[in-house]
Amino acid sequence: MPRTELETVADVMTRKLVTVTEHDVVANIDAAMHRLRLRHMPVVDAEGKLVGLVSHPDLMHAASSFLSDREEDRNALIGQVSVGMIMQRELFTVGPDDPLIEAGKLMWESKIGSLPVVDPEGHLVGIITEADFIVIALQLLGSEIKKSDIEELARAPRSARIAVV
Repeated sequence: MPRTELETVADVMTRKLVTVTEHDVVANIDAAMHRLRLRHMPVVDAEGKLVGLVSHPDLMHAASSFLSDREEDRNALIGQVSVGMIMQRELFTVGPDDPLIEAGKLMWESKIGSLPVVDPEGHLVGIITEADFIVIALQLLGSEIKKSDIEELARAPRSARIAVV
């Protein structure tokens, strides 16, 4: 099997992060995640320490069913809820120097889509996601695609990515 020079979480983690606080409201987070095409947003305190994670499924779980009565009223109320009420507080995390293979195994075995990366004091320094492992797989398969290409594609309007067959 071909070897890669990628060995630690720091080699592939995303360092440019979009974060939120426990006090931000769900409506703003939902809009930002949609606009930025993100599926995970770390929640940090004033010191930059990780306190939770809000994901797209968390937002979907909090939203009212489109089949329910008075959906608009319920969604307006839900949109004003703070992130702290819906975020995941019990998280798996990794450090930047942890082996990449161990991070991948942890994500696979735990069936999670992202791992916040923290320093020894608990400050958020990055995040590693399923998309990072897709880029690694593509590179190992001989693709010349770079992580920045994947990020650009992910942020492109859907109509530019979907082919009608």
